[in-house]
Amino acid sequence: MRVATVERNTKETQITGRVDLDGTGIAEVSTGIGDLYIDFHHTTEDTAYVVGEAVSRALGNRAGIARYGTAVIPMDETLTRVSLDASNRPYLIWKVVFTRPKLGEMDTELFKEWFQAFAQSAGVTLHVENLYGENNHHIVESCFKGLARALRQAVEIDARRSGAIPSTKGVLGGSLP
Repeated sequence: MRVATVERNTKETQITGRVDLDGTGIAEVSTGIGDLYIDFHHTTEDTAYVVGEAVSRALGNRAGIARYGTAVIPMDETLTRVSLDASNRPYLIWKVVFTRPKLGEMDTELFKEWFQAFAQSAGVTLHVENLYGENNHHIVESCFKGLARALRQAVEIDARRSGAIPSTKGVLGGSLP
């Protein structure tokens, strides 16, 4: 079972997340902003850390996975490309520009923070590039949907790999043999 639950309790937030990599895709989400007296930053970042760490734990040693995933997501006038390598080498390339500083009450700069924290804790190299678009909501939504689609491809079990680590080195990232 490729399932993991992670809890993160800080002075600003209390977050629990559960990931089932072989689940049906149905999600239960209950969020709020835990540190409104400051801003949305801590809740945004800590949520990404929890989700990313749960993905990493559920992947274990990453044996047998496809490793790479890419999605190109159209959403009305917007087109976004997301590619990732579940290499256990965290890195983020973020080529997304917003035309407004806020989306509703949330600072648009926090979306990059979410993706950075996710890439770091999930151990993925993640490229997010909005190719074009005008509506900030569509841009953000296409980034998240692109991540979900690309991640699904990358973590799928490749029957041809027979449980092997998907690397010519026999290990991924900073793992020791």
